[in-house]
Amino acid sequence: MKIRTLLFTLFLYFSASAQTAQIVFTSDIDRFWQAYDSVQTTKDSLRQLQYIQTLYLDKGTPGLKAFMAARNYNAPLYVNRIRQYPAFWASIRPNTFSVKQYVPQIERSIERFKELYPALKDAKMYFTVGALRSGGTTSGNLVLIGTEIATGDSTIDVSEFPSKWLADVFSKQKPDNIVSLNIHEYVHTQQKGEPKDLLSLAIQEGSCDFITELVQGRPLLTSYIVYGDAHEAALKEKFKQEMFSDGFQSWMYEGNNAATMADLGYYMGYTICRSYYKNAKDKKKAVAEIIELDYADSLAVQNFLVRSGYYKEKLDRPALMQAYQKKRPVVERIEPFTNGDTTVSADTKEIRFVFSTVMSPARYSFSQGSGGKEQYPEAEKPQFAADNRSIVLKVKLEPGRNYNLTLTDLGFKSADGYPLVPYEVKFRTK
Repeated sequence: MKIRTLLFTLFLYFSASAQTAQIVFTSDIDRFWQAYDSVQTTKDSLRQLQYIQTLYLDKGTPGLKAFMAARNYNAPLYVNRIRQYPAFWASIRPNTFSVKQYVPQIERSIERFKELYPALKDAKMYFTVGALRSGGTTSGNLVLIGTEIATGDSTIDVSEFPSKWLADVFSKQKPDNIVSLNIHEYVHTQQKGEPKDLLSLAIQEGSCDFITELVQGRPLLTSYIVYGDAHEAALKEKFKQEMFSDGFQSWMYEGNNAATMADLGYYMGYTICRSYYKNAKDKKKAVAEIIELDYADSLAVQNFLVRSGYYKEKLDRPALMQAYQKKRPVVERIEPFTNGDTTVSADTKEIRFVFSTVMSPARYSFSQGSGGKEQYPEAEKPQFAADNRSIVLKVKLEPGRNYNLTLTDLGFKSADGYPLVPYEVKFRTK
C-alpha cells in the first residue's frame, strides 16, 4: 500500500512538473488552419463567421484571448482578412507550421536567460495567428506572437497588400528570427513602468535587443542596428536634441513613413545599453540593472544614461527641451475664418490650415477634439498644398452647430522631422 501511495505521489509530482515546465504553446496555429479550411467550404458569410468563432476563437488559448483584447481582434475581422488576401494566406501557411521546430531553441534560450539573470520571472509564450495587426506584443507575463507576421519572409506573396510595409518587413526576416523575437518580447515581461519620454521608450525597446544579443551569444544584426552602427555619430547628435521630449514619431514605430530607416530609436536604446554593459565592472549586476530599470521614473532613466557613459558631455535637460520645442512646427492660422469663430457660414466647403514651416506630406492626423465624436465635422481626405506649407480639409457643415477637431503630433511633422505642436480647432456655424 505504501509503495502504491509513493508511486501515485511521484506520478502527481512529475505530471505537475511537466505542466508547469511548458512555456511555449503552438496549438492556436493548428486550430486557426482548421477554421480557415472550413471557411473555404462556403461563401455564406454567417457560416464563415461561425467557423472562425467556434473552431478557433472559442477554443483558443489564454494567449489568443489576450492577443484579441490587445489588438481588437474578432471573428468579422478574421473573415474579412481571409477574403481579402487569399494568396497571402496560401503562401504563409507552411511558415506558420515551421514554428514548432524552433520550440526547443526557444526553450534553451530561456534557460540561458535564467543563467544571465537568475531573478527571471516565469512567462508563457503563445504562438497565435492574428489578423495582420501585430507580429508580437506582451500582456502581463504572456508573450503573444502573431505568427502570420512573425514567420513571413521574402518568399511570401504580398502582392495583395495596399501598403509595402509587410513587404519591407518580410524582406528582412529569416526563419530563425522567430527565436530572437521571442527573447525580445520575453524581456518585456520582466520590465516595469510606462515610458514618459523618447529616451525611456528607446531604452525600454533597445534593452530588449541588447539582452537578446547576450542570451544568444552573437551580434543581433537587425536592419536598424546595421544602419545605426554605420551612421552612429549623426544619430547620436540628433537623438541628444530630442531624447527628453515625448516626440518619438521620427524614431519609433513609423514603418513606411521613415525617412531613412524605421525604428532607429531601438538602435539608440540598444547602443546606450551596450555602453552601460561595456563600462560595468560587474556584468551580471549590469544585466539586472538594465532589466529592472523603472521606465516611469524619468530621473532614474536619465541617471542610467549618465552611468552608461554614452554621452561624454554633461546633458542640460531643460536647455535641450527648450531648444527642441522651438524647432516644432505650429499652425499659424486657419482660413477662411479664425479659430473660435461663432459665425462661420454653413456653406463653407474647405478649411485651410497654414503651418509655420514646410511639412512632410507623408503623414497627417486629424482627430476628435474635446467635443468628442458629435462635434467632429463630416470631411473628406485632406490634401497638402504644392508647397507643403498648408493642408486643406474639405468639409460638409450644418447650420447652428458646434464643431471641434484637433491636428495631432502623431501624424503631422515638419520636413526635417519635428512633430507638430497639437492644435485644437473650435467654431460654430451660423
